[in-house]
Amino acid sequence: MHLKSSLLRASVATALMSIAGTVFAAGSDFVIQDIRIEGIARTEPGTVLSHLPFQVGDEFTDAKGNTAIHSLYGSGLFRDVRLERDGNVLVVQVQERPAVASISTQGIHAFDNAAIEQSLRDVGMAEGRIFDHATLDRADQEMRRQYLARGYYGVDVKTTVTPLDRNRVRISIVVDEGEAASIESIRFVGNRIMDDETLQEQMQLTKSGWMSWYTKSNLYSREKLAADIEAIRSYYMNNGYIDFKVDSVQVSIAPNKKDIFITINMTEGEQYHITGVELTGDLLGLQSELEQLIEIEPGTIYNAEVINNASTAITDKLSSLGYAFASARPNPVVTGENEAKVVYTIDPGRRAYVRHVNISGNSKTQDEVIRREVRQYEASWFDSEKVKLSRDRIDRLGFFDSVTVDPKPVPGTRDQVDLEVVVKERPTGSINLGAGFSTSDGVILSAGFAQNNIFGTGKAVSAEVNTSDSTRTYALSLTEPYVTPEGISRSIDIYDRRVDMDELDLADDLEYETRGASVSWGIPFTEFDRVYLGAKIENTLVDAGDRAPRRYKQYVDDFGDSPKSVAATIGWSRDSRDNALAPTRGTYQRLSGEVTLPVMDLRYYRASYQLQHYWPMTRDLTLAFNGEIGYGDSWGGKEYPFFKNFYAGGIGSVRGYENSSLGPKDNSSGGEGDSAGGNASLNFSFEMLMPLPGADRTLRWFTFFDGGWVWGDSYGQNGRVDDKMSISLSDLRYSVGVGVAWISPLGPLKFSIAAPINDKDGDDIERFQFQIGTGF
Repeated sequence: MHLKSSLLRASVATALMSIAGTVFAAGSDFVIQDIRIEGIARTEPGTVLSHLPFQVGDEFTDAKGNTAIHSLYGSGLFRDVRLERDGNVLVVQVQERPAVASISTQGIHAFDNAAIEQSLRDVGMAEGRIFDHATLDRADQEMRRQYLARGYYGVDVKTTVTPLDRNRVRISIVVDEGEAASIESIRFVGNRIMDDETLQEQMQLTKSGWMSWYTKSNLYSREKLAADIEAIRSYYMNNGYIDFKVDSVQVSIAPNKKDIFITINMTEGEQYHITGVELTGDLLGLQSELEQLIEIEPGTIYNAEVINNASTAITDKLSSLGYAFASARPNPVVTGENEAKVVYTIDPGRRAYVRHVNISGNSKTQDEVIRREVRQYEASWFDSEKVKLSRDRIDRLGFFDSVTVDPKPVPGTRDQVDLEVVVKERPTGSINLGAGFSTSDGVILSAGFAQNNIFGTGKAVSAEVNTSDSTRTYALSLTEPYVTPEGISRSIDIYDRRVDMDELDLADDLEYETRGASVSWGIPFTEFDRVYLGAKIENTLVDAGDRAPRRYKQYVDDFGDSPKSVAATIGWSRDSRDNALAPTRGTYQRLSGEVTLPVMDLRYYRASYQLQHYWPMTRDLTLAFNGEIGYGDSWGGKEYPFFKNFYAGGIGSVRGYENSSLGPKDNSSGGEGDSAGGNASLNFSFEMLMPLPGADRTLRWFTFFDGGWVWGDSYGQNGRVDDKMSISLSDLRYSVGVGVAWISPLGPLKFSIAAPINDKDGDDIERFQFQIGTGF
């Protein structure tokens, strides 16, 4: 080696030789007066210097040079490294690895782009990073692994690396996915008690059938098969087979790489009955209270779900007392032939208090909006009931697709936890312009803006413009959920609504327009209850033409064509639903009323009560009930205003009948008569809801049973009352049908197809109906 021209020259081969133990020639040592770095474009000089085991003023030795080369190669930044001597100056010459300029993919349909980018990033392949063939190989293998997990056994992945200027490369990934392998058969071996059909019902995966194109349940997935095995295990354990086990699972693929055959081998064992329940461990002196939480009767078949529910009830009870990580482990102990008792081992752990409440996932919603719904306070004892209440209150805001609230131990402590609140935000605003046509309303033009979480403050504002041949609405609304720190809310509404009764086939040559404004305050009394107090002022312009029914003309004669009113409003609501958008359990109740003050022209009162209840029947199936009653009347010897009437029929009340068509008739114009509405109403609906496969929880299909009617006076051709109001439940009309509900970016949508059950002569039928912009 020539020290005058070169101290050390290294390439990959030299590095490998040095690893094998190459010893540099003696006499190569010298004192470094300066270090010069050559060949870097993207790498900072400091990065190179950080890998050198020496600095200016140190003595250079062959061993140190060998170490420097190892370190620089090991950084992964360089594909060639050389050390040279220029006098007493050490020259470090490097050749950088190329950087990834871009990554393009073609032919990928089974995954979305974000998932692919993340999987490549996880193995170190991303734009701007250093290119390495080993990393590219890992990316190739990772993509193949993900495809194989989805059942794409014929996938072909080709990668191309194209050099670019400035020491960069372009990576192109072309995928030929082929077809996902489908399940041709699922066999069960060893099942003597449960038949194949029963076991197949427990599984998500199925063999190919006529609905497979939609459900995709015939496409093999390793994760789904694992979940199905657990579902089968749970089914046996819930039916008393404590010794059940899955011996093996074979998944074979046909030579065409498209057909999959699954065989599940099992041992069922014998069915066990429960002889008793025993509590052991540290019971904290609460044995009698904990025993009351266990709903297990001796002599019943062993049911793992019931037993685990009791375990959950015990841990929830202990958690509500501050024992955040309490456990109640159930263990079946065989006491005789096909008999066992359940022994719960209780370990409350140490009582803990909450150090911090940490909120994450809210890129838009302000922390304060979420934090004010949290009922588990910092520096207080942990309480699982308050944690659950906090989760439900945050979820009921309607701002998030998902909400989780979990306690995490604080490292280094035994009695502290942090409460981790993690949310996933959803769009809460919409701007829409629309046009449509309805057989009843004609051309419909609409525009609207709504934001339920404006600027992330939790405040709701909306503006609506809706015009059709029969109705026209201008409305502006603002709701502030927290005008005070105690949670008093305030809602302000300004509106102008016109209704053409002629176009609605409710009355000839008649229309009215109501202009008004209202303000209401909501006062929380409990975590679920809120009382509303407010006021409203309205001016209703009534235009009754020559052909208008006599009673409307008489109303104008008595009160003028522009009656005004000031009313006090009062209400109450109770909401214990788990979610405001797509609830699966809980109850919502609302009572609202208004009564005019003894000023201006009108004297009336009006009240309504609504009840919603949701029962979770299974993990995906929810039974929902919605009922509403209403009543209004006049006071002070004046007539009840017709524009405050209730109406029934159509989506939102009794589907299958035309909108507002049910109830008493007005025969002033002859013929079958128009719907007159009424001052008493009853509507109810039962719905069985289930999410559509592969969709989010706000897209659900449902079956329903509706009933309802409106009671009021009927009017003859002379405009006078023929029949006074008489309330009879035999008047109710019923219907059944199916539909789809979706909380879309445009607002809540509902489509339904209904069949009336007991329609009578004179009823107006409308089987297909849809609605945009309301809830249940």
